[in-house]
Amino acid sequence: MSSIKNVAVVGASGNVGKAIVDALLAADFTVTALTRASSNSTFPSGVAVQKVDYESVDSLKSALQGQDAVVSAAATAAIGNQHPIVDAAVATGVKRFIPSEFGVNTRIETNPGLKTMLQGKVKTLDYIIEKGNANPSFTWTGLTTGLFFDWGLASTHLNFNKDTRTAQIVDSGDEPFSPSNLPFIGKAVASILQKPEKTANKYLAIASFTTSQNQLLKILEEETGATWQREPVDSEKLNKLGNEKLSKGDYSAFVNFLQAYIYGDGGNSAVKPEANANALLGLQNEDPRTTIKAWLEGKL
Repeated sequence: MSSIKNVAVVGASGNVGKAIVDALLAADFTVTALTRASSNSTFPSGVAVQKVDYESVDSLKSALQGQDAVVSAAATAAIGNQHPIVDAAVATGVKRFIPSEFGVNTRIETNPGLKTMLQGKVKTLDYIIEKGNANPSFTWTGLTTGLFFDWGLASTHLNFNKDTRTAQIVDSGDEPFSPSNLPFIGKAVASILQKPEKTANKYLAIASFTTSQNQLLKILEEETGATWQREPVDSEKLNKLGNEKLSKGDYSAFVNFLQAYIYGDGGNSAVKPEANANALLGLQNEDPRTTIKAWLEGKL
C-alpha cells in the first residue's frame, strides 16, 4: 500500500477529534476537517475545511477528492447513518477508513444496554468491512481505547470529585479497566496511518495503562494527603437506571451502562496483554499519577 498523506477528519471539533487533529498535524499529515454547512467550529492553522451534507454521497465525494484516509471521530450520540461517508470514500479511492470506534470494544462488549446504544457503531463497521471485502484497495482499522481518562477526570465521569473529595466506587472497586488519555489516542491514530500495511483491516486495542477504581483512589489520597469519602454504587442498580432512562428515550443512560460495564465486578473489559497494540503502534505506557496531578492542579 502506498503511503498516506492527506487525511479527512469527521468530528474534528470534538474532544477526540481535536486530539486526533493535533496528532496528525504534529506527524506532518495534511488535514481536512469535514463539517456541516451550519457549523461554526474553528480549527488550528493549516487545517482545511470542507462543508458537506452528510446525507449526500455527491457532496461527500466532492469533499473527499484526493484524500488518502478518513477518520471519523463522531460522538456516539451523533453516529447516525454513516453509510454515505463510506460510499463516498470508496468511490473516491480513499485507502483507509478509521471509524468512530473510540471507547469500548464494540466487537466484544457484553453489557446489553451498551450493545443496544452502540448499534450505530456496530453497523457502520460491519458495512465498512463489507465494502473492504468487495474493494481490496479500501482498507479499515478499528481502534478501541477504553474510557477517556483525562477527559473523564475533568468531567467527573470517572466518579471522582476533587472539590468534595468523594469517590463513587462501583461494586468492589477492584475490577481492572484500561483507559486512554486523549493525546495518546491521537498519537495512536497518527501511527496507524504511518503504518498502513501493519494496521490494515485490523481491530486494535490500546490503553494508556490498566488500573482499578481503588488504585486510582489510593493515588488521589496520596497526592492530596487526605482521606476521600467512598460512596458505594451497585452495578445492577446502574443497569436498572440505564434501562429506565432508555425506555424514556433518555440517552444519558449510556453513562450508567458504561460505568456498570467498565467498573462492575466481572465486567472483564481490561485490555489483555496479548491484545494490546501499544507496541505495534510505538506507544509507551503512561502513568496515571501524571494525569491525576495535572487534574488536581487544574491543568486539564
